[in-house]
Amino acid sequence: QVQLVESGGGLVQAGGSLRLSCAASGRTSSTYDMAWFRQAPGKEREFVAAIGWSGSGAYYADSVKGRFTLSRDSAKKTLYLQMNSLKPEDTAVYYCAASGKPGTFYGGTYDQHYEYAIWGQGTQVTISS
Repeated sequence: QVQLVESGGGLVQAGGSLRLSCAASGRTSSTYDMAWFRQAPGKEREFVAAIGWSGSGAYYADSVKGRFTLSRDSAKKTLYLQMNSLKPEDTAVYYCAASGKPGTFYGGTYDQHYEYAIWGQGTQVTISS
């Protein structure tokens, strides 16, 4: 069993930065590929970024490319999302997710929420204009 706990959300002005963390505990060897999704009020959950098990590559949604950076510290069992140049439209609850199986990242379905079996509780990010 794997548990994911997000932290680092908050309220910042447009143009500011935040770093989200996702700490994994339990049977972390079974996390495999990981990702961040976000959900704004009244909208569907959308893909933000994904990283493979090895941490050597990442995919980003077009809306965050160039502003967000995903990294993974295997020793600390923590996933990070560095968010720069934040915009009001980035306001959402951000969720960390783990696939729990191999093949999601390189299989091309890394942006599909149904590929991820393990989810955190979410952390609120609010960007003021």
